[in-house]
Amino acid sequence: MPTTKAARRYATALLELAKERDEVDELLSDIEYIHNTLEGSRELVLFLQNPVINFDDKTQALQKIFFDELEEPTKLFLKLLSRKDRINLLDQVTEAFIEKYKEYAGIITVEVFVARELNSEQQELLHKNLEQKTQKKVDMNITVDEELKGGMAIRIEDTVIDGTVKHKLKELEESLLTTVE
Repeated sequence: MPTTKAARRYATALLELAKERDEVDELLSDIEYIHNTLEGSRELVLFLQNPVINFDDKTQALQKIFFDELEEPTKLFLKLLSRKDRINLLDQVTEAFIEKYKEYAGIITVEVFVARELNSEQQELLHKNLEQKTQKKVDMNITVDEELKGGMAIRIEDTVIDGTVKHKLKELEESLLTTVE
């Protein structure tokens, strides 16, 4: 689901508050905990998004689920979302906050597609090389896709570097077909 403007505004405000109070790492930990919980429970997301359920019930549910694990500023933020009847945006707010944090911390997300599983040494070397090339901290996600035949494809924001065997074979096929015509 795309992130709404309202969710991005709440996420931005929360990050700015965390920076002012020098509590960015603590807040990030809380938000990641909430985000992971929501990602793991579609039922909870649907419950929070349900307009029939009143905000008091939603607030009570969140208190029972999260409040033992969260820092005080995060608890207050959840109460604010409930009071403003925006708790239905919680999954989007957590996602937007993590994105905003990555921007703030200079971290980029890199998607890597490989034909075979990389061992830890290969992953470490790839991670190090990506950080050197991009001059940023890299959050690397690796996906194994056996249809690639070999090699790897790397997506950094809007740029794709495709060094897969599947891609090379397709290029070869296209070049052979154009020479035949």
